[in-house]
Amino acid sequence: MRIALAGNPNSGKTTLFNALTGSHQFVGNWPGVTVEKKEGEYRKDDTVKITDLPGIYSLSPYTLEEVVSRKYLLNEHPDVIINIIDGVNLERNLYLTTQLLDLDIPVVVAVNRMDVVRAKGDVIDRKGLSKALKTPVVEISALKKENLDELMATAVGAGKKDLSEHISYDPQVENAAEDISEIAFSGVNAASKRFYALKLIEGDDKLDLSLTDDQEERIADRIRKIEDFYDDDGEGVMTEARYEAIASIVEGNYKQASRGQTTSDKIDAIVTNRILALPIFIALMTGVYYISAVLVGGPITDWVNDVLLGKYAADAISHVLIALNTAEWLHSLVIDGIVAGVSAVLGFLPLIATLYFFLAVMEDVGYMSRIAFILDRIFRKFGLSGKSFIPILIGTGCSVPGIMATRTIENDNDRRMTIVVASFMPCGAKTDLIALFVASFGFWYFLPIAYFSGIAAVIVSGLILKKTSIFQGDPAPFVMELPEYHMPSAENVLKSVWERCKAFIKKAGTVILVASVAIWFLQNISVQGEFVEFAESTDSILSALGKVIAPIFTPLGFGNWQATVASVTGLVAKEAVVSTYGIIGGIADGNEAGLNMLITSQFTFLAALSFMLFNQLNVPCFAAIGAIREEMKSKFWTVFALVYQTVFAYGVALVVYQIGRVIAGGPFTVWTGVAIAVMIAALWGIVRKPSQRSFGLRESEQLS
Repeated sequence: MRIALAGNPNSGKTTLFNALTGSHQFVGNWPGVTVEKKEGEYRKDDTVKITDLPGIYSLSPYTLEEVVSRKYLLNEHPDVIINIIDGVNLERNLYLTTQLLDLDIPVVVAVNRMDVVRAKGDVIDRKGLSKALKTPVVEISALKKENLDELMATAVGAGKKDLSEHISYDPQVENAAEDISEIAFSGVNAASKRFYALKLIEGDDKLDLSLTDDQEERIADRIRKIEDFYDDDGEGVMTEARYEAIASIVEGNYKQASRGQTTSDKIDAIVTNRILALPIFIALMTGVYYISAVLVGGPITDWVNDVLLGKYAADAISHVLIALNTAEWLHSLVIDGIVAGVSAVLGFLPLIATLYFFLAVMEDVGYMSRIAFILDRIFRKFGLSGKSFIPILIGTGCSVPGIMATRTIENDNDRRMTIVVASFMPCGAKTDLIALFVASFGFWYFLPIAYFSGIAAVIVSGLILKKTSIFQGDPAPFVMELPEYHMPSAENVLKSVWERCKAFIKKAGTVILVASVAIWFLQNISVQGEFVEFAESTDSILSALGKVIAPIFTPLGFGNWQATVASVTGLVAKEAVVSTYGIIGGIADGNEAGLNMLITSQFTFLAALSFMLFNQLNVPCFAAIGAIREEMKSKFWTVFALVYQTVFAYGVALVVYQIGRVIAGGPFTVWTGVAIAVMIAALWGIVRKPSQRSFGLRESEQLS
């Protein structure tokens, strides 16, 4: 049996899915799109397959998630739908329910968060609600796992019985639906006839129906009649009809206790306050990074790097290789190449896992939605839609899904701009790079500096790009639900941390391993083609390549070949920056100089900050470049994004190092003048009047 879970965002759908499937679930993408697809087996019966549909508000094709969900329900036709509705927001959640009941698929309504409903003193008449909806209703608490067995038993039973009945609307709407169904499907045994008929009234132009010209004309004529009757367009007619039906269903079956402000309202009065919201957000994120880098993640990271990986793991592997009497070059490849490179990356996993833990708690509690609300106010002032924050937030885990998440932004200008700036935030890979400097210098505040520098980069880029002709236009409206605060679920938090850490470890065992082998060979083969054991004086291919490119980065404060090579390998994956230094610094050789000594000997505070910001803001990894190409669907826009990111990153690093150096008492040079010119140009780009829209460029872009 196949069961689909459908519900609004923040209704507890994913919590229910995790509770029903446990570890028996598989995460992928829906065919042809990048919306996450979760499937699993019911933990008590592996013959029951459960699909967690994306969170949606309706079956209208306004967002990619709605398109994906509707296509699955209409084409795959699951045996039963479990519609999760939030008992605290009953009326709003029932809008989707009315549409699901129009499908020829049995529906079981799961009223979630009943523990909260009871705590508030509200009363839901389950039997009365079931009678009004004409479908089974089960009261549950997904978070506390209440009544889940009853829910599944009801769902399995519903899948073996007749279809759920639909809700009846105004007689005029019902007559119109019958007439349109007769016109479109006369003599055809098509599924979901009623759903298609009502969607035609709404004016849905994404329906996959093969209608003749005569059918389309007759249907259009029938729709005009009902629109004239109500003096409204078809979409307005259906919206009004659904909400009238919902009001009738709720009346008598839902009693809300009289109360003042809820706990969530009182908290929001502070954390979303126009004056206090931003300082609280900054203080909270700074605290998260401080705990991650200094109090918890830092000490564990030091032990993992110095003892577990730097001593026990490297020594154990070395002893095995010696016992096997392996060749000296192979011993060096494994210890100085693979172990050193991969260990340098994995060594910072405790710090990153701690950071992921706090972010997962903030998300599960409900604060992340407030951050989106807070930053929407700021983003809109600078020309970016609040919808842009969601991909940027996702990008803090990995830039690739963040870039792909821009598909939910309908406005092309906003979507392209968001793709350009989505990778500015420090993802897990960039956090690994930043952690390298935190460990070497003890500058824990590099982490919050990177986070807020990413936000500042997004805002500055939005101000500059919105003034150009190719990005002009009003930002798209942004609507987001703010869920009530609740205690975080340990299972949800730990599962989120595990999924992110698992992806990090997988990357270290694949991409970083291959990169480490390549770097080892390049540093151990001289330009004459001779194999030599690496030393800094050795004229290796790696150092030769670095020395050629190094002058480009001299104005940024890190014009040595090691930093140059690390920045270039970072284009493959940002973790490769750390693995490159791990190999060069000999992290696996056990000497005290090691990686941290190399870093502190080559970088000043300003140079380290410049290096960190350049690698954070410039072109991301190869995978992200592929995602940009896929989402832009244009060579012009792909090249534009990569060039902008590179130039922007270079400019920021130049200004930070050169201006900072002069402030610290350094001499004024030509490059200081260039940095000042860059600052003036950026300020001009921010304050200048918007350019006139150039339609010629838009046309050429369409041809690319």
